[in-house]
Amino acid sequence: MKKRVSARILSQREMENGIFDLWLNPMEPGFAEAVSPGQFVGVYTKDRSKLLPRPISICEVSGDRSSLRLVYRRGGTNTGTYSLSLLDGQTCGTVDILGPLGNGFPVEKGKGKKTLIIGGGIGIPPLVELSKRLEARNQIVIGYRDRTQTFLARDLEDHGKLFLATEDGSRGTKGNVVDAVRENQLGADIIYACGPMPMLRAVKALAAELKIPAYISLEEHMACGVGACLGCVVKTKEVHPHTNVNNARICTDGPVFEADQVEI
Repeated sequence: MKKRVSARILSQREMENGIFDLWLNPMEPGFAEAVSPGQFVGVYTKDRSKLLPRPISICEVSGDRSSLRLVYRRGGTNTGTYSLSLLDGQTCGTVDILGPLGNGFPVEKGKGKKTLIIGGGIGIPPLVELSKRLEARNQIVIGYRDRTQTFLARDLEDHGKLFLATEDGSRGTKGNVVDAVRENQLGADIIYACGPMPMLRAVKALAAELKIPAYISLEEHMACGVGACLGCVVKTKEVHPHTNVNNARICTDGPVFEADQVEI
């Protein structure tokens, strides 16, 4: 069940240009332990003009299941993520968070199977905890713009065989993640993916071609993060049991969906 709790800021650093790595220790017993891969938290900044929390995916849970790692991209100077990037444990010891939010990846469906884990851009972070928990034969394909981006590549290497794609071909396959799948002739029993919408459309088509299930985490701008504002809606194949329309809320019904159940 989601709660608003205070969390100690353990550390924060800029990993790469505009990409920040934040470790938090929620001051609520069992909070971090309850997290599933693919879920997110809403982070309240110290900027009083920002009333709503900023949704940020959970990258990783610490080994002792007490702390959370958030990896996020900083926006412009008037954004909540910019305010968040200025915080550290010395100048501001705590920050409020709301969560855990959303429905994560169905880990149990991939255990013992040959998995294909695909990520692009800021959709890469939640794949770290996912790849740790699968205990499967993970093949991990991640895409960057160019060789200047490497965030989380080493973390993912510890949990599977890693393949890279870059738009300019400066590292790995030249092209996108699906190009890397084809170039390396990767097969699988199941796909998990998170990234920008064009990438997810390509992953959905790939899963249909291979005739295997795919679970995709949709990236979307969110306001409340708890399903009240209806600002993050995706069209679905089936009628929603509560609203009786072919729509689902990404923040509460997702962000993870079975690919063939959503129209993207």
